[in-house]
Amino acid sequence: MWRRAVLSALSLATVAVVVGCGTRTQPPAVAVGEETQETKPQPVGKPDEHAHKPGAHGGTIVEIGRDNYHAEVVIETGGVFRLYTLGKDEAKIQEVEQQKLTAYVKQEEGGEHVPVTLRPQPQEGDAPGKTSLFVGQLPQQFWGKNLSVTINNFKIAGERFRLGFTYAGAPHDGGMPASVAGTDGERHLFLTPGGLYTAADIKANGSVPASEKYKDFRSAHDLRPKAGEKICPVTMTKANPQCTWIVGGKTYEFCCPPCIEEFVRTAKEAPAEVKPPEEYRK
Repeated sequence: MWRRAVLSALSLATVAVVVGCGTRTQPPAVAVGEETQETKPQPVGKPDEHAHKPGAHGGTIVEIGRDNYHAEVVIETGGVFRLYTLGKDEAKIQEVEQQKLTAYVKQEEGGEHVPVTLRPQPQEGDAPGKTSLFVGQLPQQFWGKNLSVTINNFKIAGERFRLGFTYAGAPHDGGMPASVAGTDGERHLFLTPGGLYTAADIKANGSVPASEKYKDFRSAHDLRPKAGEKICPVTMTKANPQCTWIVGGKTYEFCCPPCIEEFVRTAKEAPAEVKPPEEYRK
């Protein structure tokens, strides 16, 4: 009798596990024959069991391969998706093989997974053939939304990992983008050409970062521009003619220096999204 009772209990437990798994929405499957180590999904922007601190770039740390490695995830104003690779010690940069990653993104509330390409963008100091940063662009329907993200086949040191996490989106309230003013990253952004941003633009802007050029600038954000008035390309608030930057040989007006930084980054990484200055009007 006791054997029958044990077998019956095991059968019920097995059914419960199968049913529970069957109700989950799964991202696209990993290719057959490839070995992966699946990470435990954890929310970005919320405390987790490891009590990771906020990242150096203002993002949040997530683990890869059950704490084998880490990544800092940053989703910026305008949908720019950045993934920085870090070591087991999350304070250390981890160079990985240059590769094209595909992030499968969907809204937590439901919907289909949409593939988003993350391309390697080596940082200064990365070895040849290696990178510690991947960059992509989210479709506009995902901006400010709560997202579920899965990255399959992430190759690190000869192993393949699967990274899964959720991202708590910020509401669109006209807030200013985060800035890296005063860092080496800022000088690299403003003083190296790329995309629409040219060497001639750098010279025309005084060969200095925006935070240095506008160190005494006082921003006053007008959230209700009138019809026909120029607007900041980043926040869509009223632009200030005293806060300008030249990109692609054309002069753009902004509400504050952090928005210049965000716009230059977009001009370098996603130039197709940059419109002529005259189109940024209410």
